[in-house]
Amino acid sequence: MLLWAGDMIAHPTFRNLTDSFESWAYRNGFQRQLQRLEKRQCLESRDAGTYDRLYRLTDAGRLAALGGRDPEAHWNRRWDRYWRLVLFDVPEARVSTRNRLRNLLRRRGFGYLQNSVWITPHPIIEERAILMDGPVNVESCIVLEARPCAGEKDAQIVAGAWDFTAINKRHEAYQDVLAKCPRRPLVDESSAAAFHRWLRVEREAWLDAIGRDPLLPDELLPAGYLGRASWQKRHKVMAEAGERMRNFLAQ
Repeated sequence: MLLWAGDMIAHPTFRNLTDSFESWAYRNGFQRQLQRLEKRQCLESRDAGTYDRLYRLTDAGRLAALGGRDPEAHWNRRWDRYWRLVLFDVPEARVSTRNRLRNLLRRRGFGYLQNSVWITPHPIIEERAILMDGPVNVESCIVLEARPCAGEKDAQIVAGAWDFTAINKRHEAYQDVLAKCPRRPLVDESSAAAFHRWLRVEREAWLDAIGRDPLLPDELLPAGYLGRASWQKRHKVMAEAGERMRNFLAQ
């Protein structure tokens, strides 16, 4: 919608000012992208009038837009007090496989106590299906559910598995990006282009902040954690941004 509006501002021809979104999207190739997203079940659509169509994110699309994980669902999940551990021993000859495994676990919010011992408090149904795809070889990879039994505290496990100083720095950087949201009214090509550039920066900063955040259940979050503050500020800033876009389109 922002790009459509920006095109109207930049090229205020009769066609641009009277065309439907779908006509504009077809001319610019966005219609094909919308169709691909519908096929992947990230979008759903329904008719919203003679010439228009209403698009909404599906649950899968919303999850993809958030970066693959829903922060609220993770923070609010009731913890069963079991830690899930992935232990693996991949030979040096298969270093690329080992690196892919580590990257997969890191992207999904696992922390590591050692390079080959990764941990999370969340259920790992999807990850287990990926990790254990093929014949079971417990000497190569094993997935366990466990509780500490020698006096270790959960807070100590959290501190050992994740670097929350680095995680908070990413959230601080993201909050700085939110503070720089352009406040100029969307009235010309320059203001629309600046807003579009900021949206790209915001997206990249959000994915960077959330990508390394384990999104632990609330009872495991350390003091001073900034993830929830980032999430709340994002809701506020993006709601204001959406209202500005709606006001422009109404005008």
